[in-house]
Amino acid sequence: MTKTGFWSHPLVETAGYFSVAILCLVVSMVLFEIVTKYGNWEEIRKGNISVAMATGGKIFGVANIFRYSILQHNTLPQMIGWGLFGFTLLIIAYLLFEFFTPKFNIDTEIENDNRAVGFISLTISVGLSYVIGASIS
Repeated sequence: MTKTGFWSHPLVETAGYFSVAILCLVVSMVLFEIVTKYGNWEEIRKGNISVAMATGGKIFGVANIFRYSILQHNTLPQMIGWGLFGFTLLIIAYLLFEFFTPKFNIDTEIENDNRAVGFISLTISVGLSYVIGASIS
């Protein structure tokens, strides 16, 4: 059966994917706020570049994962499911980053504006989003 009508129009589909991706991005940022020990937006408001880099990497990572999910899955529920699965993997990667650096605490270093750690966090989020995206497509 072919899709016809209002709901299959490319503009409507784009608006739907965009809306759902934004909603999922907001939910993911709330979850990242819970996972980190510092307040992301408060630290960014204060000018903490490390938190801005780490948060920007997370935003890019989540958006990139949903990009792959939109490209490879035919229905909105499939896109959401695979996107959220990819996001879960990104959270696990963040927790593993913390686990594999026992000599210092990632959250503390980022909160203290250690830009080297903030940049590595950004790079891990972005880099792994490509790996996760490729694996879910």
